Amino acid sequence: MSAMTLGKGGGANDDAIEAWNTVLFDKFVRFRHALTVGLGSHGEIALARLAPSVGWKVLDVGCGFGDTTQRIAGIVGPSGEGVGVDCADNFVLAARREAAEAGITNARFLTADVQSDDLGGPYDAAFSRMGIMFFANPVQALRNIRRSLKAGAPFCAVVWRKKEDNDFLHRAEQIVEAIVPKPETHDVPTCGPGPFSMISADVVSEQFQKAGFRRVSFERLDIPINIGKSVDDAVEFALELGPAGELIRVAGEEGQKRRPQAAAALNDLFAQSLRPEGVLCPSSTWIISARAEG
Repeated sequence: MSAMTLGKGGGANDDAIEAWNTVLFDKFVRFRHALTVGLGSHGEIALARLAPSVGWKVLDVGCGFGDTTQRIAGIVGPSGEGVGVDCADNFVLAARREAAEAGITNARFLTADVQSDDLGGPYDAAFSRMGIMFFANPVQALRNIRRSLKAGAPFCAVVWRKKEDNDFLHRAEQIVEAIVPKPETHDVPTCGPGPFSMISADVVSEQFQKAGFRRVSFERLDIPINIGKSVDDAVEFALELGPAGELIRVAGEEGQKRRPQAAAALNDLFAQSLRPEGVLCPSSTWIISARAEG
């Protein structure tokens, strides 16, 4: 899963950028294995659908730690380039460092506002693994991605499907909601619209069409993912990240006070999914494929 690309100083997005650059970055570092390796299968299948060719220049939207950008760079070869973009400087700095340590010279990273900044290009293709659900204005952001692409270029993105088919996030949220009261107001930075903002194929297809994409299609992908080596690991994951973790965070002191009660309830939930290899939970995404208008 990538850091979600938003604006960097556009007012409405400042709150989300602060969250991704600070508290959410720290949590992503802590739970990186579940977030990148756990979602890697979704990303790999989406990359196979995109099928970038040797020599292509590919934009990776919401690159996070840059693991997908590095993967793209390997596919397109030395004559091509993977360009990762993210709203959070901390993710971009980590991505640059790790690519350099890996000796990858055809991966480049930039901090940018995907809704309005010049993204470079023209690119032969664009890709995103969990990086487009958090835009304050999705049509504006998608239109800007379209501007960076060559006419007819493919764009492939992975987004979450409906909550009910991602119980490790949805049921955890319901459990915590019943225990932790949500404050009417708070000043805690949050991630933006939320991970389930693109669950409707009809709505998102219309957004892509308005942004200048054609041949928009949705492929449902259901894959179990490992969210922890033990039940305790899975409980910590849910308490720190996703909708349940955000509920506890925005509740402040009251959220921390009720955290042990929430942990006990989540323990019962995740114990049902414990297997020898870890806590395996169903996950469901859309692979969205589209073409830039010619």
